[in-house]
Amino acid sequence: MRRRSLLIAVPAGLVTLSACGDDGSGSSSNASDSPSPQASAGSAPPPKIVDGPLPAITAGTKFGEKPTVAKGSGEPSKDVAVKTVVAGGGRAVAENDFIAADYLGQVWSSAKVFDNSYDRKTPLVIQLAQGSIIDGWRYALTGKKTGSRVEFSVPPTWGYGEQGNEQAGIKGDDTLVFVVDIKDTFNAKSSARGKQVPQDDAALPKVGTNTDGAAPSIEVPKTDAPKRLVAQYVLEGDGAEVGAQDSVLVQYKGVLWDGGKEFDSTYARKQLTSFSLQQVVKGWAQGLTGKKVGSRVLVVIPPDLGYGDNPPQGSDIKKDSTLVFSVDILAKM
Repeated sequence: MRRRSLLIAVPAGLVTLSACGDDGSGSSSNASDSPSPQASAGSAPPPKIVDGPLPAITAGTKFGEKPTVAKGSGEPSKDVAVKTVVAGGGRAVAENDFIAADYLGQVWSSAKVFDNSYDRKTPLVIQLAQGSIIDGWRYALTGKKTGSRVEFSVPPTWGYGEQGNEQAGIKGDDTLVFVVDIKDTFNAKSSARGKQVPQDDAALPKVGTNTDGAAPSIEVPKTDAPKRLVAQYVLEGDGAEVGAQDSVLVQYKGVLWDGGKEFDSTYARKQLTSFSLQQVVKGWAQGLTGKKVGSRVLVVIPPDLGYGDNPPQGSDIKKDSTLVFSVDILAKM
């Protein structure tokens, strides 16, 4: 299983789509070979943001290149020191946004690298929210623009606290140094932006192609529901294909085939959702596997790949319901 970042905490569960009757817990946490430490509870006040000191980046100085960072010289700041090394021209990151970023983290006093995403060839996708990541990241990166490289130092107060992180070799008094390349940012107004694909089958639902962040329309035909899974592009993106064991960041809307009533939507909650394809109903896992990041996908799930005769309690989903989804695949995690 692919090693995940040491920085992340387990995200909130996606209750509606969690697989029923599986051996797993049904949580939407990201798969990991190692424990993902919870961020601090937020008892520390916001730090003062200062310009330095920060160690030099001695190699890999361009955005997207794996950096080499010198050992810290002298005593680190007791505050959070932040420097924009490369200024990007994209959208500014807001607190509670998700970001896609490559990064390297090391200990100030030893220059020991404890984690980096460059070697994994996969950017970290994480929400800059309290409880999702160490607080130093939230304070250092909020307001920075996509396309930026940011270097910053994080003292224990806004890092791992007095307990440190034994797995990563971080002691309770270690100040950490990070270099972060912000590749993209996502929030509740994000949409897929792929190329429109004709929706010619009159026996299938028609999904809206708007890319303004509003929920797309779903028009269900007055015909019998298909007996097999349907998973078709509405907007075809050009990103990486989603694998069966991947986690994804999505916007989605779900309606019932019978009557077209909406029963679940990230748009209504104004909150993106992330989850592992191994922890959702089979129709979602099979329907999104192989689809490209940046796409909007119509997924029609027959009962045997959805909830069958065991729908979630308290939902509007009845036994043996066929489910219709519009899913925007924003990022692979």
